[in-house]
Amino acid sequence: MPELHTKQFPNEDQNYRIARNTLLEEEIALRRHTERVAQMRRELPIGGKLKEDYVFDEIVNGQPLKVKFSELFAPGKPTLIIYSMMYHPDDENACPSCTSIVDGLDGSTPHIRDRVNFVVVTKAPIEKTLKWAGARGWKNVRLLSSFSNTYNRDYFGENEKGGQSPILNVFQKTPEGIFHTYATELLFAPSDPGQNMRHVDIIWPVWNMFDYTPQGRGTEWFPKLAY
Repeated sequence: MPELHTKQFPNEDQNYRIARNTLLEEEIALRRHTERVAQMRRELPIGGKLKEDYVFDEIVNGQPLKVKFSELFAPGKPTLIIYSMMYHPDDENACPSCTSIVDGLDGSTPHIRDRVNFVVVTKAPIEKTLKWAGARGWKNVRLLSSFSNTYNRDYFGENEKGGQSPILNVFQKTPEGIFHTYATELLFAPSDPGQNMRHVDIIWPVWNMFDYTPQGRGTEWFPKLAY
């Protein structure tokens, strides 16, 4: 195996370095494959035209507002990412896993929105959603409620019985209208043994952190609302 770099850590032995270099070869291959997959996403044909100009509920500066889907595109930003968070109107608490995702996204939101439009949608009423956000300390992420529309159902953030699902959808605004371009469809695909769907792992750093450890992510631990 060719030498990949000259760095060595204190007291490591030859067996470790050989094994680490073998792993590094795989990490390089994974990096290349990750970029190939991202390129394939970018090269997807345009998807279906937006079903309707959904009207969402929002509260800005204490004032309840109605905002159309078409109004979620800031000037010069034709791309919109929507994360559907599991929070049913009847739920006392939002989904702990979705909450952990948005905990992280809230800090990243200013960076994300510098390039693209980004919102988080829940089915819970907007007042209930913002109360949850306040308790979590979210200050950046834009929160909308689909309580009064069928967006969740139409774009698979909800099943036919009203159960909520976590899914990320991407839309593009063009001169011909607004089109769906991508969704995290691993949610619907069969999972491999010992794995969950991993459909939103890219935006969920918790599991990726655990993947660096000798213990791995495991199968018993899941995010909680408090520790």
